[in-house]
Amino acid sequence: MGTAFGRDHNQKGMTVWFAGGGVKAGHTVGATDETGAEAVECVHHVRDLHVTILRLMGLEDTKLTYFPGGRFKQLSQFGGQVIKELIA
Repeated sequence: MGTAFGRDHNQKGMTVWFAGGGVKAGHTVGATDETGAEAVECVHHVRDLHVTILRLMGLEDTKLTYFPGGRFKQLSQFGGQVIKELIA
């Protein structure tokens, strides 16, 4: 049984582990349902994760661009907010 994202990745709930780099030590943000199938508490989009990682790296997401197909684009051009609960 496949998903739209391929290789049976769960697009409704995932786990990410951070260490160091300005994140809160031993801190959990959000929760999934009892089967781990869907995020149910403090839900964030993957764009929020990208913006947060960039900020932890000392980069401003609104100024960082890349040049695919002859056109400048921002990594966060479709939105995204820093996950403040992760920042130490």
